[in-house]
Amino acid sequence: MSIKRCGSAIAFLCAAGLLLSGCGATASDGSDQAASTSDGKKTITVFISGDTNVDDLWSKGIIPAFEKKNPDIQVRTQLDLHGEHDQQTVAKLATSVNDQKDPGYQLIDAGWVTGQAAKADLLDKVSESDEPAFADIPADTVAGGKGVGIPYRASSVLLAYDSTKVKDVPKTLADLIAWIKKNPGQFAYNSPATGGSGGAFVTTVLDSHLDKEQQDKLRQGQDQASEAAWKAGFDELASLNPYVYQKGVYPNGNDQVIQMLGNGSIAMAPVWSDQFITAQKNGTVPETIKYTQISDPSLNGSASYLGIPKTADNKDAVKKLVDFVLSPEGQEIVSDQVSGYPVINLDKMDSAVATKFKDADPSALRPSYDSEVTSDMNNQWDKLVPGK
Repeated sequence: MSIKRCGSAIAFLCAAGLLLSGCGATASDGSDQAASTSDGKKTITVFISGDTNVDDLWSKGIIPAFEKKNPDIQVRTQLDLHGEHDQQTVAKLATSVNDQKDPGYQLIDAGWVTGQAAKADLLDKVSESDEPAFADIPADTVAGGKGVGIPYRASSVLLAYDSTKVKDVPKTLADLIAWIKKNPGQFAYNSPATGGSGGAFVTTVLDSHLDKEQQDKLRQGQDQASEAAWKAGFDELASLNPYVYQKGVYPNGNDQVIQMLGNGSIAMAPVWSDQFITAQKNGTVPETIKYTQISDPSLNGSASYLGIPKTADNKDAVKKLVDFVLSPEGQEIVSDQVSGYPVINLDKMDSAVATKFKDADPSALRPSYDSEVTSDMNNQWDKLVPGK
């Protein structure tokens, strides 16, 4: 297939081998959805690549509040659970942009917003002139959007533990590895391709074998030499197989890990701060499950970003939705619904929210790898760790 036959918007995907059906791939499912309802309301579809808790944030929290203020706009969600079809989705989005067609969704909540989609130039550029709320967001957090991502919530991966079983809580990664080996079967992390909490543990172990320059390169994009240096980290992860839950069973997704903590199947695991706090609030996890942050290195944390496809319909309605999400009201919904860290300055928030997150600083969170690097990491983990 000649790359020259591809339009400019999908040349990157063709070259990268991500356009699985060739340059003539069809648009995303739902691309023929109407831009308005029969009663004249404008419609917006938010495409979500992630867990059900993110879909719940939108469908049960943000959307009802937004529609109440904007009765002329209807919002719905489209969920790709665990991002299982990310590569196909990006390829189809590239085709839609190249063909100057709406992709079937007008706002994206996915890790690949600042990765493949940004590199392939598939999204609208955003700046403070487009979104005044950026003035209330830390500059480093805005910069993490690579000119196209709109930060709207943040969280970090923490180490959760059963305080009735764990008396000597690990303080560093080395402490954690030692604890896992001393307490076989009591630690679990989900396979990294199925959720970021397991991915954060894998990334942290790999980083412990890399120098800072190598780590920084992998947060910017693929680097073969730095990825080759992962070998020692993968060897260490594989060596833990006899000591993790049921000698090498890896849960499917962040939620399953939290459920295992809640029912006592395990005593320790990496968890997303927002999911864990929500689970305790809902009673899924008892109060006896505590959490801490390890150091040297710490587990990952970062902001989550929204993106607007270049060829999306109803962009005026999309802007209203984004403005609402970044308003104090929208950020409070994020805090209440999923216990996400607000991205706007805490002095803009209600005092109760400000107190809850007084120690949170999204700009200082230790970021994950570039999305393409993360994909490489996940693939290598699948080959090198389970069953070894």
